[in-house]
Amino acid sequence: MIKPHGSESLNPLFVMDKEQREKLINEANGLRSVTVCSAAAANAVMLGSGYFNPLTGYMNLDDALSVADNMKTSDGTFFPVPILNLLESADGIEANTKIALKDPNIDGNPVIAVQEVKKIEHMTEEQKEHIAEKVFGTLDGEHPGVKTFLSSGNAVVSGPVQVLNFSYFETDFPETFRTAYQIREEIAKAGWEKVVAFQTRNPMHRAHEELCKMAKDSVNADGILIHMLLGKLKAGDIPADVRDACIRKMVELYFPENTVLITGYGFDMLYAGPREAVLHALFRQNCGCTHLIVGRDHAGVGSYYGPFDAQTIFDEQVPEGSLEIEIFKADHTAYSKKLNKVVMMSRVENHTKEDFVFLSGTKVREMLSNGESLPEEFARPEVAAILGKYYQSIK
Repeated sequence: MIKPHGSESLNPLFVMDKEQREKLINEANGLRSVTVCSAAAANAVMLGSGYFNPLTGYMNLDDALSVADNMKTSDGTFFPVPILNLLESADGIEANTKIALKDPNIDGNPVIAVQEVKKIEHMTEEQKEHIAEKVFGTLDGEHPGVKTFLSSGNAVVSGPVQVLNFSYFETDFPETFRTAYQIREEIAKAGWEKVVAFQTRNPMHRAHEELCKMAKDSVNADGILIHMLLGKLKAGDIPADVRDACIRKMVELYFPENTVLITGYGFDMLYAGPREAVLHALFRQNCGCTHLIVGRDHAGVGSYYGPFDAQTIFDEQVPEGSLEIEIFKADHTAYSKKLNKVVMMSRVENHTKEDFVFLSGTKVREMLSNGESLPEEFARPEVAAILGKYYQSIK
């Protein structure tokens, strides 16, 4: 199996041993505690799951600035985005002590991790804006990722973490949430060597379905990892449980048996476009995948990024040899009325825009809310039925 990023074996930061974990939970009760922001809690889940291998905890300010500028930590470890614990205030927290990190996303704020504090630093507004501009490519306050980052605290608390649970992801999505080490185990059990990963924060329509099949056939892969984001999204995005139901129905009916793993990961969407595409590649390598599909406007939002910026970053900015996973570059896919099948638009000749079946997101929502059927060339009817039920419930 492909090696994890940055180490010979995966080193998840979740405390596996039950006895040791219970001992640490008891110890946490006597520690100074802070309720972290949702982004820091999601970082803890990803660190605990092994997705952010080889990191051992939250980055310090030098690391964050170095990652923003060069996609490398100060010790040279390749990483595309800063992984931080930003607090509104670090008053009362001292270096070389342990603190209990409390989860903001669960009632009662249980402890999600114990952090060994190495440094407490203050990020200036100039430094914060510099990081935001490098990572997100913009300082526009309407950008959801920029808005979240700039509104978080300026106290940078860095150091190793020991993760005690996976927040609400494990309990709310027991059939879907999987850690990187669990996915590696499932890939090994299936006997797969080549695995194509598909990232999604949306339900999958016909074009997505066919893109996964195209990529699998193109690289002669043994299987497909459909890996959906389960964390916080922007307003208007479809909830994770609805997406999950849609994807499961599609795979059940339209993919060959035993060719797809349906899984999800616990992280809040950054909407960082190219930089987030690189992060997606890094943690899919940690999952055991050999290829990641990167399509048009991958991890983007609005018109902040060019349609293929998330592909060209791998050629222009990611240092050679930084990652072992390969990128399957995809163009827009759509149903061709001429060929009666879904195609990659750049690979067919003698087509005009009218020869493809296109529906805007607005049009799809409008049709489903009104109880109308979507064209079968666009969406599988069983999937459209699940989406229609959701949209009519919120109308």
